[in-house]
Amino acid sequence: MAGSPGLSLRRIAAIVFAAGIAAAPAGAAEGGPTGSDAMIDDLIARMSLEEKVGQLTLVSSTLAVTGPEVTADLESAVAAGRVGAVFNAFGADYTRHLQRIAVEETRLGIPLLFAHDVLHGFRTVFPIPLGIAATFDPAAAGEAARVAAVEASAAGVHWTFAPMVDIARDPRWGRVAEGAGESPYLGALIAAAQVAGFQGRDLAAPDTVAATAKHFAGYGAAEAGRDYNTTDLSERVLRETYLPPFRAATETGVAAVMPGFNDLDGVPATANAWLIEDVLRGEWGFGGVVVSDYTAIPELKAHGIAADDRDAARLAFTAGTDIDMQGGLFLAELPRLVEAGRIPMASVDRAVRRVLKLKAALGLFDDPFRYSDPERERTQTLTAEHLDAARRIARQSLVLLENEGNVLPFESDMPAIAVIGPLAHDAASMLGPWAGAGDPAQASTLADGVRRAVAPGTRVLVEPAGEIERSSAQDIARAIAVAEKASAVVLALGERAGMSGEAASRADIGLPGDQLALARAVAATGRPVAVVLFSGRPLTLTALREAVPVLLQAWFPGTAAGDAIADVLFGRAEPTGRLPISFPRAVGQIPVHHDAKPTGRPASGSHYTSRYLDLPNDPLYPFGWGLSSYTDFEIGPPRPDRETLARGGRLGISVDVTNTGDRVGTETVQLYVRDLVGCVTRPVMELKGVRRVTLRSGETGTVRFDLTDRDLSFWRRDMTFGPEPGRFEVLVGPNAAETRSAFFELVGP
Repeated sequence: MAGSPGLSLRRIAAIVFAAGIAAAPAGAAEGGPTGSDAMIDDLIARMSLEEKVGQLTLVSSTLAVTGPEVTADLESAVAAGRVGAVFNAFGADYTRHLQRIAVEETRLGIPLLFAHDVLHGFRTVFPIPLGIAATFDPAAAGEAARVAAVEASAAGVHWTFAPMVDIARDPRWGRVAEGAGESPYLGALIAAAQVAGFQGRDLAAPDTVAATAKHFAGYGAAEAGRDYNTTDLSERVLRETYLPPFRAATETGVAAVMPGFNDLDGVPATANAWLIEDVLRGEWGFGGVVVSDYTAIPELKAHGIAADDRDAARLAFTAGTDIDMQGGLFLAELPRLVEAGRIPMASVDRAVRRVLKLKAALGLFDDPFRYSDPERERTQTLTAEHLDAARRIARQSLVLLENEGNVLPFESDMPAIAVIGPLAHDAASMLGPWAGAGDPAQASTLADGVRRAVAPGTRVLVEPAGEIERSSAQDIARAIAVAEKASAVVLALGERAGMSGEAASRADIGLPGDQLALARAVAATGRPVAVVLFSGRPLTLTALREAVPVLLQAWFPGTAAGDAIADVLFGRAEPTGRLPISFPRAVGQIPVHHDAKPTGRPASGSHYTSRYLDLPNDPLYPFGWGLSSYTDFEIGPPRPDRETLARGGRLGISVDVTNTGDRVGTETVQLYVRDLVGCVTRPVMELKGVRRVTLRSGETGTVRFDLTDRDLSFWRRDMTFGPEPGRFEVLVGPNAAETRSAFFELVGP
């Protein structure tokens, strides 16, 4: 698709090969997962209408509950051929049992698909996706997905409802935890790497799982930051901001796409033919499966566009949704709609063919039990290699927001250290929301990690000081007493896992409860204090920043949480994470993001300009922020290798980076571009490149970026996609707020 938006297949391939994984077969973007067409055609020809509709029905097992309803008598439904796929069912023995019913007790013996929400790990849990994005490292995202696929597939899972690739600029929305933040460019890089990690080199390999890009599309723009809410986006904003990660996922061969719960331009995504048929299948050539979200099809009635169940089933199916997740309406209503002539049998056959091709691509017709392997489940789960990867990637995800006075790193042989706060020993919260099949008993807490990191003679004093929502005067008094016995204090503050994720929107995103008062009281003891913040979203931290010298944003780091954090606190590892989403000063600034549009009256000291009376416009911590390890770097100005870029050509941009500190460290160099004059208004800056460079003390390295006219393209006034000749500014720095710039011109017809 020459001239189409998004990352090129060549660039995506380079990203995922660099991550040590290869892109899945590109057929998913052009004709769906490849299977035996003759076998599938023969099978469809022998299927009754009810058996066909059964293949389009996905129901939940009671093994895990992720919504308001569960399916009664699952085994009978499978035996009757009324179910083609099951989710929330995992474990080699259990999935083998259900699969045996499908292949031995149904007339045609079509195997089941087993699905699960494996977002950031299965048994070995990695940082939440927002934390993985904070690594600014597609290789880390791909590796985490690869480990998750190995473990989930060993437990009988064929299909994951991940990655979530929604762009989000409103941290009130709880599901910001599940995505890659605010940048379409970074989101596309992470999406491509995750799809490749899940699906591996060959989807037929038994250690892969089919991936699902969700939630298509614009779901992250939920009005008021309230989950499941409406979205109101122009087509230009939708295409430039919210669609690029989905396009990257489809170009990487993603097997499935899930529409969002939201409506878009008045039409719920599950029934939005323009989104599914025109854009996804028509423009992008996607040939894989489209699966509804949980009960999204019957919810078309509550949206007010369907009069009854039959109407809801018709609207969703004719819009291009192939599989009904837990709604039951395809099963109940599609046969009647076909019999009444309102849905052609050929349309049903096309949807069934897509489902069967996915099963064939996974190798299930060759061996229905290939994923349900108790021995592989035993030997390939929570392995030393997987735990090492979880710890390493968790370390990469940590963002050092503040380190006033170089309080960190702590010495490991101090007489006593206190770990205080309601999250000091909360193992379940370390895993975060949507933690697969993770077990809190396997997770290391912050207190655990500190105990293992300090010298044998160092005492570790642990005090919860109340709960997340409330600390009494007595709780705070105990915390002060413990802090005064210690040489230094680690404060574990933030949200518990259930305060982020689905159905976890918050109108106030400050520290919950009395945690700010707790932090102030502990800091007043005069002890060196480092706050470790756990959350699935940006928090408003203005008051906390004034109270303590050190802020380390830990997100929810996963199984290896405590050990990874302790590695950074005591200087065994460098904090190299960067913010993939801006942190506002106050809720009233939302949305605040690096790629905002200019106005006719930019903020200045003049009264009649676009500014607040009571706050600066800029965020407390900008996109890309993170202190540069425990050393210092100097990033030189960008040096374009020439003054012009010709259409179809390539412009190299070199940047010198020097480690001016006294220890080895890693800097994340970020390249942004601004189109100075366009036919429509263009963002003040857009991320277009990221390079991580590790340098010894005193060492200088040169990083290089390459720009093409594709990087400068946008949806023009006539809604065609492409570049415009003119002058551009290229900005390079350690974050979106601290950059140095140069200029070049795009020339040519």
